Amino acid sequence: MKRLIKQILKEDRRQMYLDRIIEVMKNDYPLIKNLKYYDLYDQFSEEELNYVLSGIFGEPVKKVGNNIFNQNVKRIYSEYSNGDWYKYEYNQNGNRIYYEDSNGYWVKREYDDNGNKIYSENSNGRIIDNR
Repeated sequence: MKRLIKQILKEDRRQMYLDRIIEVMKNDYPLIKNLKYYDLYDQFSEEELNYVLSGIFGEPVKKVGNNIFNQNVKRIYSEYSNGDWYKYEYNQNGNRIYYEDSNGYWVKREYDDNGNKIYSENSNGRIIDNR
């Protein structure tokens, strides 16, 4: 019984540790590079890494190579060894509604119910309104 209690406490501490990392790492891009820099990356099992990344992105994700995919197999994040990163967001119909990169460039898009792009703007000040 004593061993079981120790195991439960160890698992609870690990869970609290992972949740704290999620809280601290949100919006700390480049994510993978920073996890490695803080000596956290190699401490995680594949399951723990996907848990942390899912917490950061607010949805279930899976890391494959230098890409992170959501449960709809849409790439939501890419990162390269030089620190460049790319972030993507999608609406419920699978249309990309947001893009951002490590250079500060971003694009926002809106779509109608038929999947037609009706609005777009970007960080360079370009706005296209087809409404």
